[in-house]
Amino acid sequence: MVTSNIKQSEQRARRPGSRSSTVEPGPCEGRQASPSNPNRTAQGAVPSEKQEAVFFYCSSEEKALIRQAAADRGMSMSAMLRQLATGAAPKRRKPAPRVDPALVLAVSRYGGNLNQIARWINTATRAGRAREVEALRVAAALVGIERRLAEIIAQHRRPPGC
Repeated sequence: MVTSNIKQSEQRARRPGSRSSTVEPGPCEGRQASPSNPNRTAQGAVPSEKQEAVFFYCSSEEKALIRQAAADRGMSMSAMLRQLATGAAPKRRKPAPRVDPALVLAVSRYGGNLNQIARWINTATRAGRAREVEALRVAAALVGIERRLAEIIAQHRRPPGC
């Protein structure tokens, strides 16, 4: 019988891709912010019903076969492997709504204008150059953009030929 000199309570999961038998000093299970992501978005994220991760090694050919099998079924690799392991039917996602490409283009153009205005406001505020007159001009521009967006969306909601 082989005994370990590491206490059971001190053991941590190994990082994926690490084949060494050494125990890492910190846990790597669950949702956590990484050192390269200091925003700690994982702690403020909506809790998921799936808290555990499974990792396994396979050849690149096996991975390609798994990826192709999942694509053939219209599923992600995770969903397909979960279905194979549990036998449960996958949850169907709602299909993305069909949107007129012209509408998307028009809205994205105005979105770019909004981003430029927001950038100007933030820069002027930080530099202490935001004045009431300029603020009124910006507000008027925003109202104009909002009206044009409403017109574009209303045109695309009308039945064809109206």
